[in-house]
Amino acid sequence: MLRLAADPRTVFVGQSVRWGGAAMYASLEGVPMAQRIEMPVAEDFQLGFCLGLALMGRRPICLFPRMDFLLLAANQLVNHLDKVTLFGWPAPPLIIRTTVGQTTPLDAGPQHTQNHTDAFRLMLSRVVVMHVRTPEEVEVAYEDAVWTSPWPRLIVENPL
Repeated sequence: MLRLAADPRTVFVGQSVRWGGAAMYASLEGVPMAQRIEMPVAEDFQLGFCLGLALMGRRPICLFPRMDFLLLAANQLVNHLDKVTLFGWPAPPLIIRTTVGQTTPLDAGPQHTQNHTDAFRLMLSRVVVMHVRTPEEVEVAYEDAVWTSPWPRLIVENPL
């Protein structure tokens, strides 16, 4: 995340980005608070806000602490972000970061541990969906998202 933050256009948007509460918070250690925007529990709005930032030249990293919560932003993801290039806009440099909740050592419960990666792959034709499980895959996914392809990314972190 520090390498992403080195680009002054990058902003991290989501829940638990300025204050702890979700495991993702620790992964932002060292990222300046000026590059973090804490959001209310309004997932659809959050992703729409990030799409707007991306279309205006920023590089948002839109964080959803659990993939289950991303379902609430499916409208923005499937109907807007995935289709925006069809309306003449360039592919926005937007990265959506989410995780599949763990069942060990503590089970977060059935509403916090679902993996919808395959379903999103079926629904999305322009957003690149990446499922990563190891630290090496995580690093490659974010490097690829920033340097290789202009297409927006959904990066699903699901540690082994």
